[in-house]
Amino acid sequence: MRTAYRNDPEFTTRSLTQQDNVLDTLHLNRLIDPDATVSKNYQRLASQAMEDVFVKEDSGTTIGDFRDKLIGQIREPLMRLFPDLIFVGVGNPLAEGSFQFDKGVSKGIDYKNLSGGEKAAFDLILDFVVKRTSYPDAIYCIDEPEAHMNTRLQAALLYELVNLLPGDSQLWVASHSIGMMRKARELYYADPASVVFIDFGGKDFDQPVVLNPSKPTRSFWASVLNVALDDLAVLVAPSEVVICEGNPRGTVAGKNAEHDAQIYKKIFGDDFPDTTFISAGNSKEVQSDFVGLATVLPNIASGIKISRLIDLDDHAPDDVADFKSKGINVLSSRHLECYLYDDEVLSELCSWAGHPELAPDLIAIKEKAIEKVVANGFPADDLKKAAGNIYVEAKKLLSLKQVGNDAPAFARQTLANLIKPGMGVYERLKQDVFGR
Repeated sequence: MRTAYRNDPEFTTRSLTQQDNVLDTLHLNRLIDPDATVSKNYQRLASQAMEDVFVKEDSGTTIGDFRDKLIGQIREPLMRLFPDLIFVGVGNPLAEGSFQFDKGVSKGIDYKNLSGGEKAAFDLILDFVVKRTSYPDAIYCIDEPEAHMNTRLQAALLYELVNLLPGDSQLWVASHSIGMMRKARELYYADPASVVFIDFGGKDFDQPVVLNPSKPTRSFWASVLNVALDDLAVLVAPSEVVICEGNPRGTVAGKNAEHDAQIYKKIFGDDFPDTTFISAGNSKEVQSDFVGLATVLPNIASGIKISRLIDLDDHAPDDVADFKSKGINVLSSRHLECYLYDDEVLSELCSWAGHPELAPDLIAIKEKAIEKVVANGFPADDLKKAAGNIYVEAKKLLSLKQVGNDAPAFARQTLANLIKPGMGVYERLKQDVFGR
């Protein structure tokens, strides 16, 4: 355990004393205690070196090889953080000994002359290297590992600490650092099973509370940024904006404003937390960028990716190819309702309602609704025309309550939540929206 009060500004030593076993040395009793360990770790590292030289080291080892073995595990991650800072050794522990560094043209700089950020990073790396042999399968806890570090280095420090973890150990950090949160997010996307986020916000700790891992959705990141950045959080732009069909949200929003955007957000919020969907009118308005979003947004936030998405409707294959050549994605089905009322989703609805055996009956209801649509002169794939009928009959069949007051609300509040990664309809829609 490392507290947030890690401050060992300078030290020197004129003698070496044998250190107790790490497992027998518990120097902290409370998380508010000062946590100065650099001098203690100096003693442990130097005295261990003496023992290795005279007792444990192979007689064929050269001085250079031994020095690299002794300090290399610390020097290499430190140099990745500070390329101009080279850890060169422990100096002379019998004559005002201290850790020694080279920096630029300056040689043999004492530990006390490092910057606050250099000391903070060196402290944590040194502590990991010295203790990980004794703690090969443990939980390493650090309160505010970013203390005294600038934002650019915080992410890199977390990466180095993770790489220093031994065996099956875990690293637990309590942090509001944007840099560390960003690195943790990168690690999560590379391997979702390797990172867990726990949110302490919005809990009443006067009552028993069970803390479960939080999914790193866009709403989760918004709350994190609000804590870390306060008013600046609203200035943090998404990495991608998808402009889709649907009534835009105006000063007086209708109940179905941003209908399509809300559905896409629910379906893809977990997998694409850095993507925002904005409804910008009908198909022609999205194609022509009628409200100017595709033109204006990249000028407001540099690096933001803008894409446009329209329904297939009755567009001919040549038109679809032309749209795609202009960077406009087109759904492979007529409209969003084709995905929401897919047989796979209706079967999932029955399971969610506790009646998986009724899936064939609900699919049959859908087929009858489509027959009525065709009888009225509309295409068989116009599920938007059939949605109201399916909604009414599904509520009766499955005894559904509080699932949305009409078909559009039912689509947003219930059906969208049922489309998950791994489902065929999810993968098809993801390919249509993102091209991947």
